[in-house]
Amino acid sequence: MKYNKNFYQIKSNKEIFEKIEKEKGYIGYYNLPYQDTSYIKEFAKNVTQKDIVVVGIGGSSLGTFAIHKFLQHKENDKKLHFLESTDPLDLQRRISKINLNDALFIIISKSGTTVETVSILKYLHTLVNIDSSNTICITENDSKLKTFAKSRDIKTFEIPKDVGGRFSVFSTVGLVPLAIMGLDIDELLSGCKEVSDSFFSQDEYYSLLMEKARFLVENKNRFNINVVFSYSLLLEGFNKWYVQLWGESLGKININGTKQALTPIGLVGPIDQHSFLQLIVEGKRDKTVTFIKIEDFQDEMTIPHLSLEGLEELDYLNDIKFKDLINKQADATIEAIEGLDDIPCDVITIQSQDEFNIGKLMFSYELLTSIVGKFVQINTYDQPGVETGKIILKEKLK
Repeated sequence: MKYNKNFYQIKSNKEIFEKIEKEKGYIGYYNLPYQDTSYIKEFAKNVTQKDIVVVGIGGSSLGTFAIHKFLQHKENDKKLHFLESTDPLDLQRRISKINLNDALFIIISKSGTTVETVSILKYLHTLVNIDSSNTICITENDSKLKTFAKSRDIKTFEIPKDVGGRFSVFSTVGLVPLAIMGLDIDELLSGCKEVSDSFFSQDEYYSLLMEKARFLVENKNRFNINVVFSYSLLLEGFNKWYVQLWGESLGKININGTKQALTPIGLVGPIDQHSFLQLIVEGKRDKTVTFIKIEDFQDEMTIPHLSLEGLEELDYLNDIKFKDLINKQADATIEAIEGLDDIPCDVITIQSQDEFNIGKLMFSYELLTSIVGKFVQINTYDQPGVETGKIILKEKLK
């Protein structure tokens, strides 16, 4: 008798690792840490425009924005803008801050036919002539956007076909604008490479990511909401990127027709201590919490030694550095959650604000997403749930 196991089951770590290794042959993001970046850096150093405008949405912009937000203090004197929403008031406000005569427009669309991106491109063309002197396109090699670029002799950078949009931040999608802004893209990829090498040699990151993925999958029916609680506004962009990566990758129907429901939520501390934390502490036990801290903010700003009338009881704040204050706020919240004993939580500490560490963080989350996808036996890299809406929209617009 032949017995085929084609139903959902939680597989062994060994089986999952073998499947991830096999994926490296046809899922391109795994190989991005090892790419040659010389042609990107050569182009970036010759960009003279002061306003750098990324026109893209979702995977074409969220990852770049996350790294930009985290590393703004290391960027050059250029200004990076993001045009992604078709909200007319927001679009006009953002465009008003751009010197259109001294701007480089980076049009990013993997498919080349993204409605939001093409709509904004058309509008920009009414304000300034879009041509090879002020525009580049980042797209697949045979897309409609590539055809447009060739018709105007506009330089293009290729997005590999085997790299999905929400996994594309370490491709030309993110590396080109970030290099133009003066960031060290090789260090960014070095952080990714450290995680990748460690995982695929079954070292530290193998143990960390497998253990976390297995816990999330084995407990997904009880703890189906995954909260990232980042203690810095610098990580607000990372949170948004994580929500897309996690939600669009893992909200799927698996091999035996069961709808998977791992729901991502991104919070920023200490701000959300005054809102969502109440729900975590006394609400339904359906959430895991990952705290992310920055060990060294590289800033010495200090609360002044000052006594204010009526507020003398808060004089214990005097002379405390703000970087110490925010980390003590994080530690207090972590201790409170850990003390409850019934909310699964873990802590990620970023050593410093640099390219290497944000690369490590983001690539580890990409790997974690892929591992969880393999455990629950879904296609991590498609998004059939959003296609119907796109088809309906196209019909309505036509």
